[in-house]
Amino acid sequence: MSKVRHNFPKGFLWGGAIAANQAEGAYLEDGKGLDISACFPHGIKHDYDGQVEEGKFYPTHEAIDFYHRYREDLAMMEEMNFKVFRTSIAWSRIFPNGDDAVPNEAGLKYYDDLFDEMHKRGMEPLITLSHYETPVHLVKEYGSWRSRKLIGFFLRYCETVFKRYRGKVKYWLTFNEINNMRRMPGAAGGIFFKEGENQQQAVYQATHHMFVANSLAIKLCHEICPETKIGCMLSLSNVYPFTCNPNDVFETMELRRRSLFFGDVMIRGHYPKYLESFWEKEGVEIHMEPGDEEILQAHTADYLGFSYYRTSTHEYGKPFFGDTGGDQGTPNPYLETTPWGWQIDPVGLRYTLNELYDRYQIPLFVVENGLGQIDVPDEKGVIHDDYRIDYVRRHIQAMKLAIEDGVDIMGYTYWGPIDIVSAGTGEMKKRYGFIYVDRENDGSGTLERRKKDSFDWYAKVIASNGEEL
Repeated sequence: MSKVRHNFPKGFLWGGAIAANQAEGAYLEDGKGLDISACFPHGIKHDYDGQVEEGKFYPTHEAIDFYHRYREDLAMMEEMNFKVFRTSIAWSRIFPNGDDAVPNEAGLKYYDDLFDEMHKRGMEPLITLSHYETPVHLVKEYGSWRSRKLIGFFLRYCETVFKRYRGKVKYWLTFNEINNMRRMPGAAGGIFFKEGENQQQAVYQATHHMFVANSLAIKLCHEICPETKIGCMLSLSNVYPFTCNPNDVFETMELRRRSLFFGDVMIRGHYPKYLESFWEKEGVEIHMEPGDEEILQAHTADYLGFSYYRTSTHEYGKPFFGDTGGDQGTPNPYLETTPWGWQIDPVGLRYTLNELYDRYQIPLFVVENGLGQIDVPDEKGVIHDDYRIDYVRRHIQAMKLAIEDGVDIMGYTYWGPIDIVSAGTGEMKKRYGFIYVDRENDGSGTLERRKKDSFDWYAKVIASNGEEL
């Protein structure tokens, strides 16, 4: 047997993560088409306008102007010793309508330049193909992923970027937090319901089409750029039973399965049996084409990327809801809580890493973990964020213990290393970054970048490969 590992492996991928729609801005610049993220004035937890209304403020339209300022921002990431930087390609920068026959060269060149700048600064790009950015035209014309036609449109996009960025991108992810189809299908898959529609039927039929697209994208990636790794990405903040009442325990297991089944399909290669009774209760009948099951079985993820922010608890029979942070039910009296009601649980990360590795036995990548807080500059403009340092320290310690437990962890990309627009609420006030951006909820501010105390701390963590905490 191999010996117990007590430290992070050599080559561990330390870095940070953002998404195009929350950072780039330039929402229609250089031939970009309209995507759904541009039509949420108050974030994806709230109402979707369907189109941009004149005179209304949409926070993602300018965001933090990463589109024009990425060189400055990546220089600061280099100062923090980043080994990897996660972002997404905005599908509608490459194919403005989603179903175009020819890609937009200006969009392709932008990501060429972005990835070149990352390499220049010693970072590997970790790139999500679809991160809450479905082109609006696909929603209006086809009903989004309700239509099987989107598989072909998505694969055309994938083939284009795999060929264009072969040799530049080593790590890919397909659909960001795909299991949020069950919580926020509008954001995760562009599914907005029609009056009288069986919502569960729409969600799970669309999800099936996304699963087929995911497997065929993996196939394409392995064929076009076999030197790369392509993974799936799930939201896997965890949930505990509120008590040891067997009803609490069993219903919590059923709740967790509703997220884990997405991993079961994309990693194990087939639908689990436990879904059948759930679908029967909800009146769901999934239509599959001949060969779909074979496609899912043959082309599975190389690794599992996931987000982990918090845990919650569930009481039998009580309602629960979900958002960008995961499922949320009854507060846990043993845990601290952020101003947004997210409970801080580093031990839960260790628990989750063990749960996932025991289940799947493939490399894991913590691609989102971070603390959204209200950061107030002092009289000199300095942001003292010891609370963020404490949060990240304890979660890194939890990862280290999970490695001692035998879990194979590829890397850690903190969300988000620079303040960006909140996906859930559209706020700038909910700040995650090691870098402060002078921008307020109403869009005012200079967009000046400024280091917080956590900036130098995280740089030392990476330089020491997680030893200096």
